[in-house]
Amino acid sequence: MDEMEEELKCPVCGSFFREPIILPCSHNICLACARNILVQTPDAESPQSSRASGSGVSDYDYLDLDKMSLYSEADSGYGSYGGFVSAPTTPCQKSPNGVRVFPPTVPPPPQAQHHLLPHTGVLPPVPRNSCLTCPQCHRSLTLDDRGLRGFPKNRVLEGVVDRYQQSKAAALKCQLCEKSPREATVMCEQCDVFYCDPCRLRCHPPRGPLAKHRLVPPAQGRISRRASPRKISTCTEHELENLSMYCVQCKTPVCYQCLEDGKHSTHEVKALGAMWKLHKTTNESGGLLADGCHSNGQLSQALNVLSDRATEAKEFLVQLRNMVQHIQENGVEFEACLVAQCDALIEALNRRKAQLLSRVTKEHEHKLSVVRDQISHCTVKLRQTTGLMEYCLEVIKENDPSGFLQISDALIRRVHMTENQWGKGSLTPRMSSDFDLTLDSGPLLQTIHQLDFVQMKVPAAPILQLEECCTQTNSATLSWKQPPLSTIAVDGYILELDDGNGGQFREVYVGIEMICTVDGLHFNSTYKSRVKAFNSSGVGQYSKTLVMQTSEMSLPSYGSKTLAAVAWFTFDPASAHPDIILSNDNLTVTCNSYDDRVVMGNTGFSRGVHYWEMTIDRYDNHPDPAFGVARADVLKDVMLGKDDKAWAITDGGISKGATVGVLLDFSRGILLFLINDEQQGPVAFNTLEGMYYPAISLNRNVQVTLHSGLPIPDFYTPGESEAAGSVC
Repeated sequence: MDEMEEELKCPVCGSFFREPIILPCSHNICLACARNILVQTPDAESPQSSRASGSGVSDYDYLDLDKMSLYSEADSGYGSYGGFVSAPTTPCQKSPNGVRVFPPTVPPPPQAQHHLLPHTGVLPPVPRNSCLTCPQCHRSLTLDDRGLRGFPKNRVLEGVVDRYQQSKAAALKCQLCEKSPREATVMCEQCDVFYCDPCRLRCHPPRGPLAKHRLVPPAQGRISRRASPRKISTCTEHELENLSMYCVQCKTPVCYQCLEDGKHSTHEVKALGAMWKLHKTTNESGGLLADGCHSNGQLSQALNVLSDRATEAKEFLVQLRNMVQHIQENGVEFEACLVAQCDALIEALNRRKAQLLSRVTKEHEHKLSVVRDQISHCTVKLRQTTGLMEYCLEVIKENDPSGFLQISDALIRRVHMTENQWGKGSLTPRMSSDFDLTLDSGPLLQTIHQLDFVQMKVPAAPILQLEECCTQTNSATLSWKQPPLSTIAVDGYILELDDGNGGQFREVYVGIEMICTVDGLHFNSTYKSRVKAFNSSGVGQYSKTLVMQTSEMSLPSYGSKTLAAVAWFTFDPASAHPDIILSNDNLTVTCNSYDDRVVMGNTGFSRGVHYWEMTIDRYDNHPDPAFGVARADVLKDVMLGKDDKAWAITDGGISKGATVGVLLDFSRGILLFLINDEQQGPVAFNTLEGMYYPAISLNRNVQVTLHSGLPIPDFYTPGESEAAGSVC
């Protein structure tokens, strides 16, 4: 529990919490320390909104509250309020942990300079327009008329502090020893007596009626002896009302008066006890969650995940410590090989040997330094994680529902944040234990002074990043990376695909990039892909083979041959002009501008025969839309077909309710247009080659709905398809 001690200390005074209160930012502070860091603000700077200190500020108000902050981490230590004569500048004080503390603007009377007024337990009045700044996150808040009473008290934290301090107290003594009492080893809950071992055997034998008595450790017995009945929690808004319900939307306990006042009348509320059980898991045995505790509470579930991370961290530390030994062993072995090679050379090589050994030693020390630094860093994080876990376990033991619910969400967030710190990469060694150095002893004696370490290893097999590999229609995107601990230089990569039918692999990309998109693949085909790296020493091994499936297709048959493939696609919001408005799962498009704007389909075509239609849903004031195909780099702010990147039809009987058909045949290299199933001319465009995307241009007076995946019109007979190609 020693690692939990930092969780139990006030960030201002550095001592254990005394009467802690919960700030809106979920941090805790002593009630007396909160009064000490109050700062009076001028009336002109006081916000007009009624942001109450306890309940009127949400996490989304922090941006505004930051603007009200009276000091920052970069200030000079003095509070200066320009234009406010009645608030003189006062020097900044510092607590033991370095947090700045501003004294009250108006000094309290001598009899009220401590936490509370003597013998009354009532806080002295708070000056008007007082501002409180959290010493941990530096969020500022102007108090309302309730002052510090508006902040809820953290009774759970107060109970944990009390139990922790009791566990650190001196050992209890036996109550039956006659002369010098020995240290007590057990306490009988029924007898309410502390026994040492000899007195327990003599006065409390484990037989007869005494056999049914329950003996507990002295510390647990002291806590149960001092335990008082649970305090009834009262509402911060209505001090005479007890907290009995829980507002699910506001995530706070409320009373019946809060529901009658109307603030929470429309919110979902549940019984306080039910929500207490939902957020908390009772662990009567007091053991760790990992030791058989069945968690059904949110905090306990989060702790289970964090406990697993802590276990992984411990195993990771063992791995790092083993790496130290492996690095030392490998270093010694490498040095021995280096000495053996150098001893085989002439005297000139011996003079060079010292320099090479020095380089190996530096590499050795560098690896050890990196691993030891990682061990130190991971140890600190693990200690902080363990401290938070122990604190949360103590909080779970608390039997105050409202107090627990006040801090459970904040603890859950802290647990999740701490768990995220052990995320991807944090439990991976930063250094390999291998020495990737090879001495080349082949040079002749006249080149002895140019002797140096050279790279003699080929690159390791790349790792395919499956989460980034995907297929879209007839395109495939592959991504890969080098192994995390590999230090071997790479000059480039070679990506290979088969023919989609289990045939030979072929190179489709050679270069230094580690991501590649291959277009023009067959629809509804299964492709195998693999990648390898190369450098000056040669070509490395292949990665694991990845199997990818392209989109489905429908194949109309004409006679005995299958001649055309049909693809389904939608409009592409990523490539559309910002004025374009898409709906109906990206099948319906319009525009919010009077100028023509271009939107393309999300699938490009480079082979085969394709047909799609567009229905005119709205057509006002002769808007003159354009329909056709375009290159990927077509201009998006001019009418389709105005540049040399698009081919389109712009008129010819288009009206509301009309259907415009587009037929693209790569086997003949032609583009045809249809309006209401009637072909518009013989051939609109020919000699089309390369990659084209379905495209239209329109303004705000037009709305169009796309229909893809359609069969080829009956009047058209496709030509023979050409061989498929690939583009990377």
